[in-house]
Amino acid sequence: MRAFLARTTESGWNACPSASRKPKRSCARLARRRYAVSNNLVAPRVWAAFAFVPLVGACSWFTDFKQQPSVGPWQNYSTDSAAGRGFRGQPAGSVSTTGAAVPGFAISYSNSLATADSFSVVTNPTTADAKSLANGHKYYAINCTVCHGDLGDGNGALRQVNMAYGFSPSLLLDVTKGRTDGYIWGHIRNGGVLMPSYNRIEEMDRWDVVNYVRGLQGKLAQPVQTGAVGLPGETGGKLPGATTIGPTVPSKYFRSTIAPTTVGGVKKGEGHP
Repeated sequence: MRAFLARTTESGWNACPSASRKPKRSCARLARRRYAVSNNLVAPRVWAAFAFVPLVGACSWFTDFKQQPSVGPWQNYSTDSAAGRGFRGQPAGSVSTTGAAVPGFAISYSNSLATADSFSVVTNPTTADAKSLANGHKYYAINCTVCHGDLGDGNGALRQVNMAYGFSPSLLLDVTKGRTDGYIWGHIRNGGVLMPSYNRIEEMDRWDVVNYVRGLQGKLAQPVQTGAVGLPGETGGKLPGATTIGPTVPSKYFRSTIAPTTVGGVKKGEGHP
């Protein structure tokens, strides 16, 4: 072994210092020390690697767009913003967060007289052209003729069956003709003392109904068609289209115009939607 350590390599380098220069530590001791130092460095790295694996597994690399800034339905912009600032405006054609196509349409859903008068200042944005009158005729025939009649004179199907149901006023009275378009539009949405809410008629479709009522009142240059739009069982364009602004009104803002039915002390319904 000593001979091996004393041999000189071909390059002239001694594997171990010569006998004339005694090393303080032998090569074997130096090797053992290096091995121990290497073990001391490797062990923490191994444990760190094992600890890193479960930590990486707990990370979510793809959130499926679940965590993103968004505006919830009926959310208050100023108070619900994490930064205390208002949100940017909604893109054109996006679902409304106020339940109204136009912010000016967002008025109380109460059917009180004060609320009805507040609708008087709302301006009709829809021109009474042929398309508007045809759409208004469709919605009027489906929702309004049963009480107000085909001609708007109050002689609807309910009154023809039983005179006790003849409480629907004529839309041809001077007092009704004197109402603004906004008043009639709001009355259709909120209902009245005896009239339920027809808020499920979309806002812009409701303006078409107002234009059609004006045609029945003779306030337009051209006459309007009356009677049924289609035959029983017909679908397609004879029926109302899909909603464009989502649900009519959230439950927390809903106020029924008809008392709920109570059976055995338990309320079974909240009247008309």
